[in-house]
Amino acid sequence: MADPRGFLNTPERELPARRPVPVRLMDWREVYEQGDPSQLRRQAGRCMDCGVPFCHQGCPLGNLIPEWNDLMWRGDAREASERLHKTNNFPEFTGRLCPAPCESACVLGINQPAVTIKQVEVSIIDEAWDRGWVAPQPPDRLTGNTVAIVGSGPAGLAAAQQLTRAGHTVVVFERDDRIGGLLRYGIPEFKFEKHHLDARLAQLEAEGTRFRPGVEIGVDISWSELRRRYDAVLIATGATVPRELAVPGRELGGVHVAMEYLVGQNRANADAVRDGRPAEVPAITAAGKHVVVLGGGDTGADCIGTAHRQGAISVTTLAIGRRPPEERSADQPWPTSPTLFEVQSAHEEGGERVFLASTVEFLGDAAGQVRAVKVAETEYVDGKRVPKPGTEREIPADLVLLALGFTGPERDTIDSEWQLEADARGNLARGAEYQTAEPGVFVAGDAGRGQSLIVWAIAEGRAAAAAIDRHLEGSTTLPSPVRPDDRPIALDA
Repeated sequence: MADPRGFLNTPERELPARRPVPVRLMDWREVYEQGDPSQLRRQAGRCMDCGVPFCHQGCPLGNLIPEWNDLMWRGDAREASERLHKTNNFPEFTGRLCPAPCESACVLGINQPAVTIKQVEVSIIDEAWDRGWVAPQPPDRLTGNTVAIVGSGPAGLAAAQQLTRAGHTVVVFERDDRIGGLLRYGIPEFKFEKHHLDARLAQLEAEGTRFRPGVEIGVDISWSELRRRYDAVLIATGATVPRELAVPGRELGGVHVAMEYLVGQNRANADAVRDGRPAEVPAITAAGKHVVVLGGGDTGADCIGTAHRQGAISVTTLAIGRRPPEERSADQPWPTSPTLFEVQSAHEEGGERVFLASTVEFLGDAAGQVRAVKVAETEYVDGKRVPKPGTEREIPADLVLLALGFTGPERDTIDSEWQLEADARGNLARGAEYQTAEPGVFVAGDAGRGQSLIVWAIAEGRAAAAAIDRHLEGSTTLPSPVRPDDRPIALDA
């Protein structure tokens, strides 16, 4: 363990400061300031020999959290990086984007603030990159097998790295013009600067992974033809079908699903970095507008932060349910992952958050553009959330963003060729070895499990890689951290 009196000497949970709001709203850089090494060492030392480290169970990757906390407390960052990479291909992704279910399961969290596991993780990997410790690991030999991976998000990239290192020839196909999936165009720079992604892609290429951006399978190449060309195919396209809201006025101009909005700004930022010039104004912008965001999750927060940086007049977030509690409720005990009221960096930057708000209608002007959102107070009737009559009011809105989550993968072109089965939630069905009913075709990530966390996508990518390696070679030495039917810790209903 680390400091034998760790959480006694350092009872406080400390995180690096965020840059001042007026400063960070002027750019698209990440919001956190440079961390203090002494603070990091103190925080790593709060992780002690708890007997049974439930953080392992909280993390789908099974990260060796107590080990690299101990190493960081002892000042051995290089060995900490080695331990971190044993279970996680991309800790700089999860250290910035994962909501840290490991911290919800931290034993210290029973009666004190949990260890800052996520911050220690990202500090380890950032130091490793800065010191040149992250190097390509090409295979010693090639197996002669070929694998096509469709989709270049975290699941696809994790599987690609694992399979490439196992000696298979791996080609990753991406329909966008750049590799990265939603990591590239779905997540704003202020949460995840894309140079982190580019550095990993350079490592994967140096190891032998091949990338084919701008190729849409099912359009440019049929799924059947892809299967004929490769010994195995992994579908890792994500759950990209947005959840819609069927209320009057949905067709009005200025009402968009969140990804239409976020992708435009992220693409403009990416083009600006490439061309060395200021970012162009995207087609959908919040500049000078009253913005209403429907949905209180991560995507909604991304919309809030983007709208503030674009110069919105006002930003209002509507959530249909109750405001979550700030502390664990009795029905969500440790070590389950509780639903808590969260203040992300975007929420600090302004705007109003309204709970128990049911959207009744989008109201438009004579030109067919949205001018307001009609909402009503939410009431619960027979367990259902419905608008309460007589409580309707209007909220001015020139731009409405639907950040309501996703319902599953896009399957039109797949179904036209293979007719793959769907599970009860509409995702691509797969067996215990991630294989679909089509021989040699596998599914990993959100396409198979539904909308989920980045840490689950990486874990499934690693597990699917092990299944594919076993399918091709008869056995595997690759780790398989999760099964397709695994779920986070939860109480039975």
